Amino acid sequence: MDKVLSEKEQLVLDKLIMLFVIDKMEIPLTEDSILDICSVKNTWIQNYMDCKAIIHNLVDSNLLYKIGDDNQEKELFALSYEGRECLSNLYRRIPLAMREEISAYLQANRLNVKSSQEYSATYSKNDDGSYNVELKIYEPLINKPMFVLNIKAPSRQSANEAIHKWKVNAPAIYEIIYEKLINTD
Repeated sequence: MDKVLSEKEQLVLDKLIMLFVIDKMEIPLTEDSILDICSVKNTWIQNYMDCKAIIHNLVDSNLLYKIGDDNQEKELFALSYEGRECLSNLYRRIPLAMREEISAYLQANRLNVKSSQEYSATYSKNDDGSYNVELKIYEPLINKPMFVLNIKAPSRQSANEAIHKWKVNAPAIYEIIYEKLINTD
């Protein structure tokens, strides 16, 4: 029979789950990625707003640290030394079945999460009815884009197609452009 946890015990478990997720991902994560993994695609942390608050509470407690500052486009969160120590001492409080579920999910989805953080795409509508599409590549551990491509699309559908194709083809597109523009000899 499952034990019903007090509110305080559940909060401790939720914090440990988040530390475990970030540790198992092995890369710094954006807030959106953490929320998506822990609270949207999975229900390891039930309440989305609690999940958001936990991130900042862990930063305030020095168990996570931010990479970047307010002037940069994306803040990344990583496990601090103290966070690793805390997790190594308390990870057994996370039920084994949940640890296994988290590990399996992250192993299966690590590349998707990583690419969603490295390749971004947005569009905005122009006054003439066309759309500006902004495509970016972020280098891991750096919060500023290393490559930005702006294109104009004639319709919303073509803007969405460009975004979809970017997510699939960004590395190849970047490689071609880089080779054409930068002399590597």
